[in-house]
Amino acid sequence: MTDQQLPTSAPARLTGARDDPSQDADERQTLTEYLDYYRRTFELKCAGLTPEQLSERTIPPSGLSLHGLLRHLTGCESWWFHRQFAQEEGVALLYYSDDNPNEDFDNLDGDVEAAFALWREECDRSRAIVAASSMDRTGVRLRDNTPFSLRWVMLRMIGEYARHLGHADLVRERIDGEVGE
Repeated sequence: MTDQQLPTSAPARLTGARDDPSQDADERQTLTEYLDYYRRTFELKCAGLTPEQLSERTIPPSGLSLHGLLRHLTGCESWWFHRQFAQEEGVALLYYSDDNPNEDFDNLDGDVEAAFALWREECDRSRAIVAASSMDRTGVRLRDNTPFSLRWVMLRMIGEYARHLGHADLVRERIDGEVGE
């Protein structure tokens, strides 16, 4: 690559306050801190954008947007921690129906700030469930009655966030050139 091919300026980098997970913690603290780190990272990737930008689908033909990812992650928090692990009664499916299983990404109606408020509430409920549960406590997958432990669902959610943070990086960079770390 010649000097003429080098970009004149690097893309702006998203930064913000979040605590790095401890490097010498026990299992519960490690899993909890990593999940919260990824939750906070997702929030930072959405920071400073207008509701219109958050709902922008920037990677055709995909319908992916930050607003859609927000709705999806909210539904995952509720589905995995509340419905399946804690087996809470009367927990409504969020942003999903049998008629439209991709409703979280397809239907971006509603206020983005309200969607963030609901996501934060679901995260807080998930944290309370984790704090009150043994790592060996089990929930049951509704689809096939397979038991799973709290550590399994925490790893599942860490993976869910990590995968979608990569998507969020791409969407955000397409919106305004900001890139994550």
